[in-house]
Amino acid sequence: MSLIYVTSPIHETILSRLADLGEVRLGYGPNAVGYEEIRNQVDAVFLRGGHISAEMIAASPKLRIVARHGAGYDNVDYKAAADYGVWVTNTPGANQRSVIEHVFALLLSLCRKLPLASEQTRNRVWAEDRLALTGIELEGRTLGLVGFGNIGSSVAPVAEAFGMKVIFTDPAIDPSSDNRWVDFDTLLSTADVVSLHVPLLETTRNLIGAPEFAKMKDGAMLINTSRGGVVDEQALVNALKSGKLAGAGADVLAAENIDMIKPFDHATPDIANTPNLIVTAHVAGQTDESLMRVGMSALEAIATVLKGEVPAHPVNQPVPKSFS
Repeated sequence: MSLIYVTSPIHETILSRLADLGEVRLGYGPNAVGYEEIRNQVDAVFLRGGHISAEMIAASPKLRIVARHGAGYDNVDYKAAADYGVWVTNTPGANQRSVIEHVFALLLSLCRKLPLASEQTRNRVWAEDRLALTGIELEGRTLGLVGFGNIGSSVAPVAEAFGMKVIFTDPAIDPSSDNRWVDFDTLLSTADVVSLHVPLLETTRNLIGAPEFAKMKDGAMLINTSRGGVVDEQALVNALKSGKLAGAGADVLAAENIDMIKPFDHATPDIANTPNLIVTAHVAGQTDESLMRVGMSALEAIATVLKGEVPAHPVNQPVPKSFS
């Protein structure tokens, strides 16, 4: 019987279906099992939170697949996995709708100053200073999308439905194929709102820092639902405090790469208490519907590999490996 290790909570329906594929051991909850306890027997890892390192993979002789619950795979060493004959898969597009809606949840909250309005009413202050709660409308403003893949390109029609003008930049797309394509610097200097939709790679680490904030329009806003390391967070705090940016919304922090449970213990000072910054706990993809779609995609990848077949969404190409 195959042994499947689940690192973090997933949809209950998916958890029950995993049991049809083999023995399921959980890395969370009251009966949590540490990876080191099962590494010699584990055949598949259902990876949501946490990290799977090269050392963990090397110590797992029976491991066949690490199935990522989500599109990003920066929390698994997929190159080392390939060397050890282990598939790494992801679930592109499965949480797309959820993330798109979260982009606008953050943006609308900033534009209408919802955190301040909510705080005041919780303190039994109704609207003594209405000017402090005056918002702005999206119609007529320019949204600049950095990255135009599955999610970025799907954000565009929603923004256009709000009456926004959309521009984007993406080195993987031919500039002549879409008249909304602009170069990076033009996007920064033109957009009223910059929204990030890129993976965390060495080429995108700190993609938005002090020089980029300086190029942005005074009073612009930044939305980041991609990965925390794409933004220099100290530069972000500085831009917000100086008034260069009117606001920012972040669903991700760079410190998640250190500690996904308590990232604020390692985060940039003031990241959690800058008034015009909304931070959510990496929940853009967390809706009931999305968890089901993403979970099914990851489950199918595990089922496929355990049958000895090639999964639908591999992010690496492992060397052949024999399993006893």
